[in-house]
Amino acid sequence: MTQRLISPTVYFFFILAGLVAASLLPTSPVLAGNDDFVSAGPYKVRVEVDPETPRVGRNHLTLWLLDENDQPLSGATLKAVAVMPAMGSMPAMYAPAEMIETAPGRYEGEFEPSMAGEWPLTIEITTPAGSGEIRFDLATGRKGLRCSTCGTRAASPGTIHVDPARRQLIGITSGRVLRQDLRITIRATGSVNYDETRLHDVALKFNGWIGRLYANAIGKPVKKGQPMFTVYSPQLLAAQEEYLETLRRLRSRNAKANHLLAAAQRRLRLWDITPQQIKALEKRGKALEYVPIVAPTDGVIVNKAIVAGSAFKAGQRLLRLADLSRVWVEAQVYDYELPLIRPGMPARVVLPDLEDREYPGRVDFIYPFMENDTRSARVRVVLDNRDGFLRPDMYAHIHLVADLGPRLLVPESAVLYTGQSRVVFLDLGEGKLAPRKIKTGRRNRDWIEVLEGLQEGDKVITSGNFLIAAESKLKAGVEQW
Repeated sequence: MTQRLISPTVYFFFILAGLVAASLLPTSPVLAGNDDFVSAGPYKVRVEVDPETPRVGRNHLTLWLLDENDQPLSGATLKAVAVMPAMGSMPAMYAPAEMIETAPGRYEGEFEPSMAGEWPLTIEITTPAGSGEIRFDLATGRKGLRCSTCGTRAASPGTIHVDPARRQLIGITSGRVLRQDLRITIRATGSVNYDETRLHDVALKFNGWIGRLYANAIGKPVKKGQPMFTVYSPQLLAAQEEYLETLRRLRSRNAKANHLLAAAQRRLRLWDITPQQIKALEKRGKALEYVPIVAPTDGVIVNKAIVAGSAFKAGQRLLRLADLSRVWVEAQVYDYELPLIRPGMPARVVLPDLEDREYPGRVDFIYPFMENDTRSARVRVVLDNRDGFLRPDMYAHIHLVADLGPRLLVPESAVLYTGQSRVVFLDLGEGKLAPRKIKTGRRNRDWIEVLEGLQEGDKVITSGNFLIAAESKLKAGVEQW
């Protein structure tokens, strides 16, 4: 049996006929699951990429756009961009495509991914009649485009899609908006001070000289009625002599009392001579040249302006005594914290330099003015100090807890601060994340009060939101933020 060979000429014509036939076959664009037009807001679109398997470098993008009546739509503005999201220390990378209308309803452009990997493609369509958006999962080395928004309602501006793999890679977590009690801890810095109601100045109402000085050092404790020093004063000596002379006259007449004796005794009392000293004067029957001046209260000497032999004038402050059995702790709070503070609320005084030693107390007073230098207000807590441990000028913190009751709260880590705006990312499910502007109120370390923009039970992104923000900003525009 002989084999029949095909001549080279005939073989060439077979090859040429096959190529011609292949060139006449219709080509199908690569779409999200089928070759049909898909919805993008009020419009219908069909997209293809050339080559079918996107590559690093230049790729050609073609989009056909139909209006609501399935007619080619001209004059639209298209923004197309592929984004590789930020990962770790690597910032997000962008591959925009400038889309130009080449025929009625047909738009073409090129984009150039700079490295291999996932490059989700977003196309925004804007016309005077409205706007629409469609998103595709695109990756270099993977054939075709996969529509990630097909079959869903139009997303809000800035909505992005994050597949489970990228979500795990970025480290995205979410939390719920809750309604629960909001407690705010106010930490104010201050110091231990004297109780101003327990300060006592020692000043005499006559001129004289200091004799013996018993209260001879700052910090020395004194007891009520204990002699602090002796004084010589011609006025005081004359007052004693006058009192004794009046008393002798009464006794010689066997009189019990008269107004002259009462006046002489009142003068001594007004000059801080105690009733016990007056009785001792009566018993002794002789005036003292150096009269002891006794402590009017318990305390310690915090200021001393005399030494033995000092001359003094009437009204001059000689000593200042402070009763340290009770002290004040005063701290500075900011003006925005004042509405949270009220007299009588519980407080904790912490001494950070002494192993965080704590003292319970209550807010005793809120000063009705602001400090000029710090623009802050002072609050005061009164503490018992009978053991003498607390000393004036000790550094202290005051911790106050304000219970504001039930409030709508979002996790603190979910809120992004963008100028005057506050933004969170709603987790809409199926990988869709949408930015939402909110109005916030009070906050503590873990929670922020939501006044507008969210409802109880909403799911929000609590970590990874900074990594997805760049892509959302690009999609929504700066005005959205």
